[in-house]
Amino acid sequence: MRPEVFVIIHVVFGMFGILAALWMFVETLNSTETNQKRIEIASVVLVSCMWLSYVLGGYYYVNYYAASKAVILAGPFPSAHKFFMEVKEHLFFMVLLLATYAPFAVYGGRLYRNKGARNLVLSVAALVVILGLIMDGSGAMIIMGEKLGLLRR
Repeated sequence: MRPEVFVIIHVVFGMFGILAALWMFVETLNSTETNQKRIEIASVVLVSCMWLSYVLGGYYYVNYYAASKAVILAGPFPSAHKFFMEVKEHLFFMVLLLATYAPFAVYGGRLYRNKGARNLVLSVAALVVILGLIMDGSGAMIIMGEKLGLLRR
């Protein structure tokens, strides 16, 4: 499989994870006994997508990113790696921990009855969405850095 496929699938699963967190947030805002199951499903989709994104992105990073890194660092926008990749590397662990925690916070919580648990789930989901979008933007900057580096050659 071409290396670019891993990057594309990595991004797709990351975006699906962000959408699942948004879904979980909206369902939790309107939490009732009837949508508790949908909140639980959204939390499982969230954690599954984020872990798949992590594994695929990690595979690409370990096996193929060295060539991209060299192009970025030699190009006109080395901050694409020096800053934005560092942001992604550090934020992703926070997102992964939050996504992994989400099902534990949701299952059996009866969020429609427990305001504290509901607020916790809302906070987790909002953080995943915000941090995920920051990471997506950072990934776009990394790709731009590589494109600029390749154009310079």
